[in-house]
Amino acid sequence: MSSNQSDPQTRSESRVARRRRRPRRPHLWRRILTWAVGLFLAAILFGAGLFFYYAQGAPDITQSQLESDTSTRVYDANNNVISRLGAQNRDYVKSKNIPSTLKAAVVSIEDRRFYKHHGVDPIRILGAAMSNITGSSLGLQGGSTLTQQLVKLSVFSTARSDQTLKRKAQEAWLAIKVEQKYSKQQILEFYINKVYMGNGVYGMQTAAHYYYGKSLSKLNLPEMAMLAGMPQSPTDYDPIHHPQYATYRRNQVLDAMVKNKQITSSQAATAKAVSVKTGLASTHPVSTINMTNQKYIDAYLKQVYAELKANGYDTNNDGLRVYTNLNMSAQKHLYSIANTSNYVQYPSNKFQVGATMVDPNNGKVVAMLGGRKTGNVTFGLNRAVQTDRSSGSTAKPMIDYGPAIQYLKYPTYQPVQDTQFYYPGTTRELNDFDNKHEGTITMRRAIVESRNIPAVRTLDAVGINRATDFMSNLGMTFKDKLTLQNGIGVYVSTEQEAAAYAAFANGGTYYKPHLLNRVVTADGQSHSYSSKGTRAMSPATAFMLTDMMKGVMTSSNGSGTAANISGLYQAGKTGTTAYPDDYASSVPSDSAMDSWMTGYTKNYSLSVWTGYDKQFQTGHYITQSETEIAQQIYRAEMSYAQQNASNTNWTAPSDVVATRRNNVTEYYVKGYPGDANTATNDSGYSSSTNSGDRSGSNDTNTNTNSSSTKTTSSSESSSVSTEQRPTGGSGNGGNNNNSDTNTTSSKTSESSSRTQSNTNSNTNNTGNSGSTANSTRSSQ
Repeated sequence: MSSNQSDPQTRSESRVARRRRRPRRPHLWRRILTWAVGLFLAAILFGAGLFFYYAQGAPDITQSQLESDTSTRVYDANNNVISRLGAQNRDYVKSKNIPSTLKAAVVSIEDRRFYKHHGVDPIRILGAAMSNITGSSLGLQGGSTLTQQLVKLSVFSTARSDQTLKRKAQEAWLAIKVEQKYSKQQILEFYINKVYMGNGVYGMQTAAHYYYGKSLSKLNLPEMAMLAGMPQSPTDYDPIHHPQYATYRRNQVLDAMVKNKQITSSQAATAKAVSVKTGLASTHPVSTINMTNQKYIDAYLKQVYAELKANGYDTNNDGLRVYTNLNMSAQKHLYSIANTSNYVQYPSNKFQVGATMVDPNNGKVVAMLGGRKTGNVTFGLNRAVQTDRSSGSTAKPMIDYGPAIQYLKYPTYQPVQDTQFYYPGTTRELNDFDNKHEGTITMRRAIVESRNIPAVRTLDAVGINRATDFMSNLGMTFKDKLTLQNGIGVYVSTEQEAAAYAAFANGGTYYKPHLLNRVVTADGQSHSYSSKGTRAMSPATAFMLTDMMKGVMTSSNGSGTAANISGLYQAGKTGTTAYPDDYASSVPSDSAMDSWMTGYTKNYSLSVWTGYDKQFQTGHYITQSETEIAQQIYRAEMSYAQQNASNTNWTAPSDVVATRRNNVTEYYVKGYPGDANTATNDSGYSSSTNSGDRSGSNDTNTNTNSSSTKTTSSSESSSVSTEQRPTGGSGNGGNNNNSDTNTTSSKTSESSSRTQSNTNSNTNNTGNSGSTANSTRSSQ
């Protein structure tokens, strides 16, 4: 055998070895494919099981729900309907009266395979997913069929937070059931009559009258295409207010109709050439249910919708039942006080009012007034929650005397100095409304008569930091650090102040004010809303403040005697703000810009602001006698609210001790009787620090040291307001309506006459008003 020949056995063994070395790839891929198919089938089974599990919990859906509107119904505290947003004038149109062109437009843009699927369209879901991945010219696509959209509008919330897998499964299941029970034409009828069309309008028949002044049957192709495209985003695609976006959406609908072979390209081009403004009605009347109520509750309702929005609800599409804390009787009476001359004589129709009434025991807002003589404006300016006007001396219990009792244990008879005072590090002198000094007086007298100097001296003794903490406990926080000048005024709203004073009324617990009580969604889920009370101050502090503030209305020297209600146990505080000196010569000498009255019983806390929207416009000042209007409004409303409520006095907590001084019952915290011979800051100067608060307590931002040199020459100084705007609470800080001037600086206090305040030009402005004056004045 030759050497080049191989042994047959050797060749056979070689072939076997090569086969063994060769990888068995086909077998590996088969195993991978088998596993993939298995996992896919398992996923399908799991998904199906989960789907049916969720579907079992789906709510029932009735024809009544499919036909009904999706508006929001609002109820008062007695469960009476007070508003139904948009649903009032819905014109229901039967399928036979809906133009076929409109049906084609709706189907083309919303669900092109509408007539082919049975409620859920897997092909549409996959197509939408692919379009979103590749970037369709029609924008982000959804997989819901028109029937699913109808189900969502009928029984489910449209909030994004509610778009869960469970909710989607139930939505799909109900869509299948709807398709089994109703014809395609009935489903289209339900949808066309249900959708929200913007501007408080529901249903396309109503929208046809609102936008074009005619019925659906008389609309042309571009008009029908416009209406068919609006439900996706009715506000953005409003042809009246957003014609550019509306044009884009209408043309999308026309393109979809061409693609769906409902119209020709030529018809679409002709329709696109028509302006979306063509044919729009010149007037857009929408009658609303309870228009009689609307004027009473406008401001309250506006805040209700603000709270709903803040909680993630869609008031246009969610079919909500909203139960509020509104006392309609008290609300109507408050409206009547402000809009008739039966209770108060107003100087003009431009004289304005903002007021809020709160239940001290839970924070429920029971009444709110946003203005007077506002005409037929809907959801207009709500002055009750605006924070662009200084509170004047109503701030004193919150920022001066409350903290003094809480942190320094001042008794009600604490000696305080009403003597010459200069703001630390400046030559700016603070004076009282009468430009006089009363020397050493008690804290009680200082509150009752609303003396400015003792208030600021008290704040200086407490320290800015602790006063700020006290205010924070009452729901008010501030963007910039407060200064001593805030001792006679801060920028807060009547809602904030009513809630803060409510803590005085209930013994020291703060409840955040709220209008919502309960919200029931279309699927029957109920969500309750309440305010969890937090301890803002000791019961002793609340009681002692209350006892002193009773005298504001009952004492012969009290600043709020016009608010007194004979026989009623109540307490409160007044406040006014005067014009800055660079404008004071333009108005009578006793004029004020703002006048406040905030007071309370054990049942209600009521804060009232009065003034003009444009206080620097000619004639828009408050005279000395008119500063009492806020008190008169308070007295009229509180008298009405209290007529069927208990009238009980406050009792001293166990750690408060009563004592007789100068024939007056005074109080102190047990163990802290004080020293009747020691007054607060009795040196005529104010120190920039104090033992109570060493860490920057007197933040006056000056360029000189704390021991300033006194001067009485007002001609050599200029003033910059250091009052701060709050950023906390529910007010609109910075929403200033004073278009005539950006000068909002005014030193505040409490009476009709003004105080003189001279400021060194080195004082830095830490306020937000950004205005300067030659010298600013305060009124009591």
